[in-house]
Amino acid sequence: MLDSLRSGLQNAVKKLLGNDIVDEAAIKEFVRDLQRALIQADVNVKLVLSVTESVQRRALEEKPPPGLDRKNQIVKILYEELDKLLGGDQELKLDRSKLSVIVMLGIQGSGKTTTVGKLARFYAKKGFKVGVVAADTFRPGAVTQLKTIAQVVGVDVYSDEKEKDSVKVAEAGKRFFEGGGKNLIVIDTAGRHKEEQSLLDEMSRIFSKVKPDLNLLVVDGTIGQQAFSQAAAFHKASPVGGIAVTKLDGAAKGGGALAAVGATGAKVFFIGTGERVDDLEEFSATRFVGRLLGMGDLKALLDMAKQVEGEVDEKRVQRMVTGRLTMDDFLFQFEQVNKMGSLKKILDLIPGVSGNMKSEDLEKAEKNMKTWKSIIQAMTAEERAAPEKLNAPRVKRIAQGSGRSEKDVRELIARYRQTKSMMKSGKGREMRQFLRRAGGQVPGG
Repeated sequence: MLDSLRSGLQNAVKKLLGNDIVDEAAIKEFVRDLQRALIQADVNVKLVLSVTESVQRRALEEKPPPGLDRKNQIVKILYEELDKLLGGDQELKLDRSKLSVIVMLGIQGSGKTTTVGKLARFYAKKGFKVGVVAADTFRPGAVTQLKTIAQVVGVDVYSDEKEKDSVKVAEAGKRFFEGGGKNLIVIDTAGRHKEEQSLLDEMSRIFSKVKPDLNLLVVDGTIGQQAFSQAAAFHKASPVGGIAVTKLDGAAKGGGALAAVGATGAKVFFIGTGERVDDLEEFSATRFVGRLLGMGDLKALLDMAKQVEGEVDEKRVQRMVTGRLTMDDFLFQFEQVNKMGSLKKILDLIPGVSGNMKSEDLEKAEKNMKTWKSIIQAMTAEERAAPEKLNAPRVKRIAQGSGRSEKDVRELIARYRQTKSMMKSGKGREMRQFLRRAGGQVPGG
């Protein structure tokens, strides 16, 4: 996520920490490096100057508190100023004991309909009974797209493809779900190719008729600092209660979009970080800045773990942490990583690891996982349960069956034995601790 901005900020910090002396010249050089990184991420120049001038002033004037050296004090200042730039921490609190209605807004192409599905999935996992309303009557295929996504995430949809007035569909959808035991209704609305006045007028009409608890504006993260005018226009037309910034997975201008939205005073509640239905995160500026600066985000990692927690049975955990794991357990680990996103995404969240692994090493690890998964799937049930039976003839047959080389099969066996030995020797306590933090019960731990 935001790789160019992250690498630019981390390089500036590493350069500062590598200096023997942090004098005025070193601080000014650090500030210039920050300015380059932020401008390249399409952050508005005025905002860049405001932030970096504040960093420079505080770095020169403030004395480090006891126990903190000057270098780390400057990093702390940068952390605080970036947090402020992105609007600080916000939180959307919904009450399951009553009905809440969210109207989704945004121009066409912003990822609004996809975000409706992701939001429904996000709250369904939290125990909400969610219904979605397909009130985008402008874009061909919008209703079909929403129905498809809703089927994947397991929520009900209201639609009326004969009705072309989105305001009437929104009203009817709300009435439909009000009597159906739902406690959250998410309404998808029509977008336009650009910020047409008709879109803003329609938004105002929907707001006055439906009376939602929240208007959530979806902003495309790839548009950079243009997000300011877009958010401001919607904000002016009707009370936008929050914003979701999409397409931040690798978006070079994502930092600019987040900063621009923050400058409007609107609250960023969610960010989209990928194409999967689970790739929607609650936005925390504090945690986000930590990830940008290579400090990780352990809470996000634990949240990911909780998403798949219910799929971990106690017998499997017991085998894994005591070093009696099977090839099926090995395969299970690979599948859990896939469900949590990608290996890169997971490592980016771990403090001390984030930003320290080379991209080529990550690519190799991802490739190995895919290779090993196909090899394990080519084994018989007996071989997966008792890998010690994998002799030369079996290795040859498995290689042929999986379309991999015998060397690949032997590498998997070696890694399996290495992992088993590590867990058996007692080094598995880190996994036990991790599972406990994730809220799981670890037998014998």
